[in-house]
Amino acid sequence: MVLNEEKGEVLVVQDRQLYKIGQKRKAVWKFPGGLSDEGENLEETAIREVYEETGVKSEFKSVMMFRQQHQMKNAFDKSDIYIICRMSPLSYGISHCEDEIARCEWMKLSTLITHADTGPITRLAARLAVYGMKNGFQNVDLEPNRMRSWVDPNKTVCLYHRYLPS
Repeated sequence: MVLNEEKGEVLVVQDRQLYKIGQKRKAVWKFPGGLSDEGENLEETAIREVYEETGVKSEFKSVMMFRQQHQMKNAFDKSDIYIICRMSPLSYGISHCEDEIARCEWMKLSTLITHADTGPITRLAARLAVYGMKNGFQNVDLEPNRMRSWVDPNKTVCLYHRYLPS
């Protein structure tokens, strides 16, 4: 989720692929994203996918939420973890990938939350963003904490959690 806090807007896309919702197939508003490349951490994936799909440069801030689901058709019938990251825009001009994306725009959070073509996970993430803007993202975010691996001291791991008060 690329969030422009000054304007209360997020970058959203509609895939060329239509989703089956009930008996109908339709385009839905969602956040840019995609699969990680092998060896790529989730921050790198989020930055790369946003740029590839929309042409917008962004900066990783935190993990806001994630969903785990099993036997996913779009994940080769394997288990899938879908992670929504909070990102800040470094650029604003849109140049979307015509092969994958039908539409891309900056949308008001209030519009995304109430839009008929917004799915429940995207709607919840938008509500969390509104809450974070109003009450502080420390109440919402899971922030990255890099530390040395206890298994291999030559490597680092990244844990995502809320920070404890001092």
